[in-house]
Amino acid sequence: RKRSGALKARLCVQGCSQVHGVDYDQTFCATLRPTSLRTLSSIAATCGLRMRRWDFVAAYLQGELEDGEVVYCHAPPGYATLGADGRPLVCRVEKPVYGMAQAGRRWQRSLFPWLKEWGFQQCASDP
Repeated sequence: RKRSGALKARLCVQGCSQVHGVDYDQTFCATLRPTSLRTLSSIAATCGLRMRRWDFVAAYLQGELEDGEVVYCHAPPGYATLGADGRPLVCRVEKPVYGMAQAGRRWQRSLFPWLKEWGFQQCASDP
């Protein structure tokens, strides 16, 4: 529930039913290695610097599907699941949503160019 009393819902696709090579091909999403975090923490402590973290709200929803990438999912509960002709209806997903195997990678591909614009550089020891 929101503070206003309105109900809120999240669409979550069944990523467990996606098939690698058919529904998606790349899922790798880079993360910071523990050794790199310890090194950065040590440098910050030695230089008297404060470390801050970022928390991106609904990060996986901020990515973009790649050109030509088409994803479909079943309609959520409460929506019509059959068309007027009796055929099952599906929803075309326009942006990554929770549960998609490739959602993390799509978010990363949106985030990295922005970080580079701000002068950040990727550590050679981390992917």
